[in-house]
Amino acid sequence: MQNRTRNPQFSLQPEKSNPNITSAVGMQETAGRLRAKRHSLFTQTVIWVTGVICMAFLLGSLAQAWSNSQLAQKVEAAQQQLSQLKNEQKHLNQLVNYYKDTTVIEREAREQLGYVRPKEHLVVMDSPNTPTSQPTSKQRATPLQNGFWLQWWNIFFGD
Repeated sequence: MQNRTRNPQFSLQPEKSNPNITSAVGMQETAGRLRAKRHSLFTQTVIWVTGVICMAFLLGSLAQAWSNSQLAQKVEAAQQQLSQLKNEQKHLNQLVNYYKDTTVIEREAREQLGYVRPKEHLVVMDSPNTPTSQPTSKQRATPLQNGFWLQWWNIFFGD
C-alpha cells in the first residue's frame, strides 16, 4: 500500500469560522460517512432481526420446557395411580387365593352366616361376660285384657 496523504476536500477551518468549532459542523457529509451510516443502519437492522429471532427461540424453548414439565407431572401421577392399582390387585389376588380353600369357606359360613351341615345342630353358648338385654318399657307388651280405653289412657298419659 502506498502511503499517500489525502487532501481534504474541505479546509479544517473555513473562512470566518470560530476556531473552537470543529471542521465537520455545517459542512456536507463525505461519501465515506454516508457509506458508514448505511453500513451502520444495515448492521443495526441485522442485530435487531437476530435479537428478535433469538427471543422467539428462547420463548419457544421456555414454552416447550413448561409443557414437558406438565407432561412429566401427569406421567408421575399416572404412575402413582398404577402403583396403587397394582397393590390393590395384589391384595385382591391374595383374598381370592385365601377363599379358594374350602375350609376357609366353611369356617366363614359357620361364623358369619350361622350355617350348619346337614344332621348337625347349632349350639349357641351364652358367656357370662355378655350383658343380657333388659326389656324396655316400649318393648313390654301391654296385655289385651286391659281394654281399649285403658290402652288409649296409657298412650296419652303414660303408665
